[in-house]
Amino acid sequence: MIEKIKNSLAHYQIPFMGLSLQEAKAIKACELLDNGQLQLLLHIDMPCHSLATHIEMELRELLATHHPSIQLKINIQKHIAVHKVQSSNAQLKPHKQVKNIIAVASGKGGVGKSTTTVNLALALQAEGASVGILDADIYGPSQGMMLDLKGRPDTRDGQTMEPLESYGLKVNSMAVLVNQEQPMIWRGPMVSSALEQLLNETQWRELDYLLIDLPPGTGDIQLTMSQKIPISGAVIVTTPQDIALMDAQRGLKMFEEVNVPVLGIIENMSTHICTQCGHEEHIFGEGGAQSMAEKSGSLLLASLPLDINIRQQADRGKPIVASDPEGDIALIYRAAALRMCGQLARRPKDFRASFGNIVIK
Repeated sequence: MIEKIKNSLAHYQIPFMGLSLQEAKAIKACELLDNGQLQLLLHIDMPCHSLATHIEMELRELLATHHPSIQLKINIQKHIAVHKVQSSNAQLKPHKQVKNIIAVASGKGGVGKSTTTVNLALALQAEGASVGILDADIYGPSQGMMLDLKGRPDTRDGQTMEPLESYGLKVNSMAVLVNQEQPMIWRGPMVSSALEQLLNETQWRELDYLLIDLPPGTGDIQLTMSQKIPISGAVIVTTPQDIALMDAQRGLKMFEEVNVPVLGIIENMSTHICTQCGHEEHIFGEGGAQSMAEKSGSLLLASLPLDINIRQQADRGKPIVASDPEGDIALIYRAAALRMCGQLARRPKDFRASFGNIVIK
């Protein structure tokens, strides 16, 4: 009987992941008690706060169809794995304090990359993950304003920095290390060194995900990222405009060439809805990101409208996922975050951290 029940459950598709419970190896315990109750323990390799109720409901319906006498008692836990990083550098290993580093990039400035980063991070946190943001735009950091960061990083050991916290996110940025008006007149090697210090000399303390907000382009910082920083995946941000798509395509190709998997594409300003009459118009073009995703074999994670509230709330240091968590825009970001994590969950895992060191004497 228990084998028939397991077979019934095994083919259930995990939402946003595209894998069955069997393929994802998510069933960790399945026991049928004498009173007819089935005790089921699932480990899901992605944050799943909003998914747990949905998964439980669908599994109850599945059992009611095939095994109506069985009563289900289910425990669904997020169990986020460490995934393999880019294979272009065999020496790179996952960060000791961060399970997965995800780069958020765009080839062009002004497409809403920093806004996307902060709202994706908040969406992941709302789904139950521990999340941080590293603002890698050394010349023009934005996260200080978007998260209303105050003060400077503290240190407990005199050698490393404690990240600032905002809305439960751990954050570090040049915005809190120098005065707001001070220009960073640095050459490439200094910028690359600063990025490595921000990552490696910050006490992140057991994050599930660290999102890195990259500057536009494919220059020194991006090269340092691809060569020296262990990245589990990347997200490309664009608008439907042809010039933005052209630059975004360059960014996507850069990650492909250094063997960093692109987890998906987010399209900002996809449509504008008039606040006066409700008329919808694709003022920057239509379908560009979808076409780009199809040509590159990537996934379109979300299309976000040109909405004044997104901009206003970011400028006020109150990102829209935090200020209006149940609003339509926040729900789009949360769905995008789940699709992103679902794509990452399909990637190979890195088990080296769980192995002990072998010492030969």
